[in-house]
Amino acid sequence: MTSRMRAIAPLLAVLFAVLALTSACSASGSSDSDVIRFGTEGTYSPFSYHDQSNGELVGYDVDVANAVADKLGKRAEFVEAPWDSIFAALGAGRFDVVANQVTTTPEREAEYSMSTPYAVGEGVIVTRADDDTITSLDDLAGRTSAQTATANWTDVAREAGARVQTVEGFTQAITLLKQGRVDATVNDSIAVYAYLAETGDKSVKIAGNTGSKSEQAFALRKDDPLVDDIDGAIDELRADGTLTRISQKYLEADASGSGATPAQPRSTWELVSDNLWPMAKATVTTTIPLAAISFAVGLAIAIVVALARIADNRLAAWAARAYISVVRGTPLLVQLFIIFYALPELGLKVPPFPAAVVAFSLNVGGYAAEVIRGAIMSVPKGQTEAALTVGMNYRSTMRFIVLPQAARIAVPGLSNTLISLVKDTSLASTILVTELLRVAQIAAAPTFEFLALYVTAAVYYWAICLVLSTLQGPLETRLGRFVAT
Repeated sequence: MTSRMRAIAPLLAVLFAVLALTSACSASGSSDSDVIRFGTEGTYSPFSYHDQSNGELVGYDVDVANAVADKLGKRAEFVEAPWDSIFAALGAGRFDVVANQVTTTPEREAEYSMSTPYAVGEGVIVTRADDDTITSLDDLAGRTSAQTATANWTDVAREAGARVQTVEGFTQAITLLKQGRVDATVNDSIAVYAYLAETGDKSVKIAGNTGSKSEQAFALRKDDPLVDDIDGAIDELRADGTLTRISQKYLEADASGSGATPAQPRSTWELVSDNLWPMAKATVTTTIPLAAISFAVGLAIAIVVALARIADNRLAAWAARAYISVVRGTPLLVQLFIIFYALPELGLKVPPFPAAVVAFSLNVGGYAAEVIRGAIMSVPKGQTEAALTVGMNYRSTMRFIVLPQAARIAVPGLSNTLISLVKDTSLASTILVTELLRVAQIAAAPTFEFLALYVTAAVYYWAICLVLSTLQGPLETRLGRFVAT
């Protein structure tokens, strides 16, 4: 083993230990036969959202899922996931059932086991109240329609000749419609009636229907025997009137169904003030730890890769260049999806937080490696030659001479990497990590107060980055004592 390889061996050991720990965490999970895990958005009011008074997950689909689990003598657990990745999470075994107003289609029936429908509606076209130019599907030709990427109504709009603007969900579609950024949105009448009943919004209207019925059901992995039990439970709930009561509670009136007084709408300031602590808590308990752990592990990886990049060993140098090329040449979001949603297909299921740490660490390692390499190369060669002259070996030279000087040079670049990482942690919400942005989305979903809550989240991110920027100067000064003058 060369002296350079011996120098990076301890760092390689750290990397392997982290990966081994992650694998152990993924292998330690065990299934509970008394629990049914339901995947749902948590931001799709009134079907799946968080009650603003207590933060609990509630909604039409949540109540039906709880009722089904109760009928089967089991306990319902809910895993929140964005709609566009919810089926990927189902296939990866993150939960057992999708409970999120899934419309039954031939394509979905071929891919998944669909339960007996627990809600029936029809397709409708929603436009602004003052727009009389769209009354049928034919009128959508050449117009812009806001649609969720994986919803069946997207195909309906596209086949009608509409230009589809992809959004994350119904709330975003309605917002774009009201802002005049799109001309219409096609969705299920159940969702539209629920929105109109809950908000009393007079700025949009149902302009026409698609002429097709829709049936909402639970989705399970193909040939999952649990679907038969769920079908029986739904039939019982329909027969004893439970589904009717749940429907009346969420779709026909803004009331609890038990005589409770409907909640009074809150002002924007009240909404923001009520969510200041939940967002601060998510920042302290998730966003900051996620960024700190990922940066620390990523920095260790970066040092290993940077040293390998300048090593005399051609294989090590080639592997380092390949790693950097892959990390910098692929989107971070894709890397997150591969680790969280794709690896389970190979038998490696990593929990959400560790999966985010792995993805962010590998990403930081790729970018920071070049920063560190540049800093090492900028240290005058005379420093290394002088160290070798007095009898220091490669490892000691790097440890006591080169790296301390390179650290001062690398601080600005590494600071930028850390600040970018803090902001990138917002992507972790796509793999079920409830961090700062996810809390803001949950609060905004049932209220449609996107501007106020997203601006509040932006202030939190800005505050963290401001602190990091402030610390950069003193750190550069402290490390400056290592730089030869």
